[in-house]
Amino acid sequence: MAAQRGSRLKVLAIVLAGGEGKRLMPLTADRAKPAVPFGGIYRLIDFALSNIVNSGYLKVVVLTQYKSHSLDAHITKTWRMSTLLGNYVAPVPAQQRVGKQWFAGSADAIYQSLNLMHDEKPDIVVVVGADHVYRMDFSQMVAQHVESGADCTVAAIRQPISLANQFGVIEVDADDPRRIKEFLEKPESPEGLPDNPDEVLASMGNYVFTADALERAVVEDSQDEDSSHDMGGDIVPAFVRAGDGWVYDFKDNDIPGATDRDRGYWRDVGTIDSYYDAHMDLVSVHPVFNIYNEAWPIYTNYGPQPPAKFVHGSGDRIGHAVNSAVSPGCVISGSTVSDSVLSPRVKVHSFSHVTRSVLMDGVEIGRSCQIHRAIIDKGVFVPAGVHIGVDRDQDLARGFTVTDSGITVVGKGTIIEG
Repeated sequence: MAAQRGSRLKVLAIVLAGGEGKRLMPLTADRAKPAVPFGGIYRLIDFALSNIVNSGYLKVVVLTQYKSHSLDAHITKTWRMSTLLGNYVAPVPAQQRVGKQWFAGSADAIYQSLNLMHDEKPDIVVVVGADHVYRMDFSQMVAQHVESGADCTVAAIRQPISLANQFGVIEVDADDPRRIKEFLEKPESPEGLPDNPDEVLASMGNYVFTADALERAVVEDSQDEDSSHDMGGDIVPAFVRAGDGWVYDFKDNDIPGATDRDRGYWRDVGTIDSYYDAHMDLVSVHPVFNIYNEAWPIYTNYGPQPPAKFVHGSGDRIGHAVNSAVSPGCVISGSTVSDSVLSPRVKVHSFSHVTRSVLMDGVEIGRSCQIHRAIIDKGVFVPAGVHIGVDRDQDLARGFTVTDSGITVVGKGTIIEG
């Protein structure tokens, strides 16, 4: 019944896509974080937008700011809706409508874009981040929001209490576990959940608001000189203090086609290590995150690419790939690829070995190369005989980024000497 009531309401979705993504450098040196390629053929923003449209919400604005050209181009070329039905996905840059300043935070981004809400006149506003990997039916969250009579509902995922200091943590009312008692930023000693003391609820950065209440909140926040103008840091705590902050437990979200293995998967890919680990989740024999779920597709556009091709098959010169995701347009020529993700138009030449790596669009690996635990950004050419991810000191000497865990990152536009 609640879902039916929610379905008759006018819903506007706002995607917050202005993040700089400093922790993902050098992948964000030339692009906004939501535009970072992921999983071979996708951009990070495709996951948020696919979740929104699969939930039945077809009026979507994407608020952009930082180095947004590739993000704007991807949205414009890919996310085209039926104009006859009034549906759209519209990238909206910072417009300085209320002054000569850029967005000061996610709440300020919505405040400066209130004209979009005024034009659409929604009853409900769904606000989501643009840089997480997951599947979620937002209509189920909206249904709970409407049924509860809440003005603010925060999506949360269960995490071990030992990891609480890495997240914004939601402490719930023991008498009513859907109501937020306190919103804590990276606490050291939080309370466990009433039904599981070893777990906490971590904010996913996804929210549902009653439209009028959201407008009042961001307007009031804009007048607070001490505010950081952040949705999670300022707006949600204000609703909680007023006794009107509610939580939606992600474990209750039921996605068609989900398996026991990938149900409830959510990954914040805000660091190189987490970005890399999320790719490895894709290529395990039984994927931790199943991108092959046709009942809840992830939409994208990777252009008119030919099929992938594997050539040469004599002696030790055999082109093959195992436990890997190989995109259209790739050519694996007399070389071995294992446990890796290859974006479109990647070429790997004879006698080379690529293991546990992520190669982005148009990367070319010359002959007799060794690539291990590496992320190589778009268009990089690796000359014959070069080893990457094998010798940490050598990688650093070449100017590559190497994480503490040993993942080597080669940025876009890097010139590698043979």
